[in-house]
Amino acid sequence: MNVAFLVRRATLDDVATLARHRAEMFRDIHGIADNQYDAMAETSRRYFESALPDGEYLAWLAEPESSPGTIAGGAGMQLRRALPGISHRAGVAEVTTGPQGLVLNVFTERAWRRRGVARLLMEHVIAGARMAGASTLVLHASSEGRPLYEALDFSATNEMRYTGEL
Repeated sequence: MNVAFLVRRATLDDVATLARHRAEMFRDIHGIADNQYDAMAETSRRYFESALPDGEYLAWLAEPESSPGTIAGGAGMQLRRALPGISHRAGVAEVTTGPQGLVLNVFTERAWRRRGVARLLMEHVIAGARMAGASTLVLHASSEGRPLYEALDFSATNEMRYTGEL
């Protein structure tokens, strides 16, 4: 079944959906417990309430054209200040300045998966990063999402994460 989707920018009215998507994503990827789910949703809600109006966080939601108001999926980008760096684009190294876009919360509702929702949302995130003047765009890919991101010209890097006590 071929379904057309409309993508729109998220607003403060969408904070509960964005928070639920974040908690659902963590449930899918990390298998978080119910008490962690609730804490993730609540702390995310508080973050989105301040970061959306400030422009620190941009988000997009996809709705089926045939069912306006039904959210099929969402994706977001945190714009964060970054030191100048070097980026390799099309085999050319260049000095980067400007904010870094961190793609977050790419989530498709289970009933709408495998219909192109995530790809459509990511195209809007990439366009949003360009419009925001992002110098680089990064994400952490799940194994399920990796083929999509690679098809959209994302490539693996050497990032490591500290897992000791902070």
